[in-house]
Amino acid sequence: MESAVTHILPLTLIRRKRVLPVPGRVLVSNGEKVIATDIVAQAGQPGRHVLVDVRRLLGFSRSDQAEKVIQCSQGIRVSQGDVIAQTEGLFSHTVRAPISGMVITISAGRVLIEEDSPPLQVRAGLSGIVREVIAERGVVIENHGALIQGRLGNNLADQGMLLIIARSADDELVSARLDVSMRGAVLVGGHCGQAEALKAAGELALRGLILSSITADLLPLLQQASYPIMVLEGIGKLPFCQAAFQLLTTNEKRDVCINAAAYDPYSGTRPELVVPLPGIGELPPEAVDFAPGKTVRMLAAPFASQSGSLIQVRAGKTRLASGIHAPAADIRLANNETITVALANLDVLE
Repeated sequence: MESAVTHILPLTLIRRKRVLPVPGRVLVSNGEKVIATDIVAQAGQPGRHVLVDVRRLLGFSRSDQAEKVIQCSQGIRVSQGDVIAQTEGLFSHTVRAPISGMVITISAGRVLIEEDSPPLQVRAGLSGIVREVIAERGVVIENHGALIQGRLGNNLADQGMLLIIARSADDELVSARLDVSMRGAVLVGGHCGQAEALKAAGELALRGLILSSITADLLPLLQQASYPIMVLEGIGKLPFCQAAFQLLTTNEKRDVCINAAAYDPYSGTRPELVVPLPGIGELPPEAVDFAPGKTVRMLAAPFASQSGSLIQVRAGKTRLASGIHAPAADIRLANNETITVALANLDVLE
């Protein structure tokens, strides 16, 4: 049976495609060096449309009366508050633009405005070299280094120096441990169960935050944060996988790229941390078979986030402690304890 792979690798080749969902303009060239925050492609996107009914607002009975007092024309840009229409006389009345944008049409005494919308942009999310330009869509970027993938992210990317404040794999991030010396760092903080800790981290202008896990009530704060947050293990109170924690501590004070992309099982996109290194790595597999000797991680309680060595995949279906029958495997933990886990609750670390 094939399994998706979670990469926790000390040295590998990282190759990432960054593309627009619609045709646009590529802003970098083949062979060009980019950093994680660089915009590599962008495209225009339509804004919302607002219909201003001048005839009704000014109380005219006929549309031609309204069109005589409309002071804008099709194709021009207006700013919020600009005069669109105005009557004459001692008691004049004014209609102003409710939004900034372009006048699309004027018809039957009504003005249709398309709101200004920021361009749709794709950032590199990884420092490296552009190896391929995909016309009107984006690029393929490559680099060599350490790679750690996670399970949750808030769709932001940045880069900075890696700083470890978690004293152990099961440590917890609390606001009292944060201070101004951490400003501009990508911080490894452990489990987070305090809203105050996330808010304090934001006030420090961090370049990124790496957590082992987070409580469910803090997910809205995670999504609203102005800095990248990457969660390696998931929701609940879970320690760092030991392999990931060891790799993080080994690379402390190196410059890293954090791309806290939202996990998408269909495209394979995952939040990840890259530590650019001078060595040469090989491209890792994206899927492998469950096989004896593979290092696997448990994804559900009671052994969530623990890793072990796969001994064997059991034939057929096995009755588990929960009472369900499912494909399963025997796993040897670091303490030599052997457990049986459903394959659905395992992923391979490679």
